[in-house]
Amino acid sequence: MTQPDNPRLIEFLNSLLEAERAGAKAATAFRQEYAHGPAETLIETVRHDEAWCCGMLTRWVTHLGGEPTPQTGSFLEKIMGKQGLEARLAFLNRGQGWVVRELEAMIPALDEGDLRSDLQRMLDMHKTNIADCAAFLERHPGAA
Repeated sequence: MTQPDNPRLIEFLNSLLEAERAGAKAATAFRQEYAHGPAETLIETVRHDEAWCCGMLTRWVTHLGGEPTPQTGSFLEKIMGKQGLEARLAFLNRGQGWVVRELEAMIPALDEGDLRSDLQRMLDMHKTNIADCAAFLERHPGAA
């Protein structure tokens, strides 16, 4: 297995960082808006996971000699434009699905090691959060 060259890998990690930053900011806004509601724990878990991913990606970009992007992905504006918890969680799952697809495409190209392990952990978190959001939406149809 060959490791992608650093510039390509740094660009990939930065694209994920922009997306994760958008997810973390959205979850932070949702936490305030939906505090004490049935989705409070779910939103806090997603926020925590997105924040962990931001930190991890920032560390890896720096470690690989890159400059972590200060940008926030356009996903933030799109998700905040959705009305109601149900629409926002469904859109969140679409964004998390994009991250899953990107990671599933990249991870096999990486050498075994800490970066691959961290990205696998990120992948697993996203898959769990997708399943948890879908289960919440099934239990709470029409969540406001």
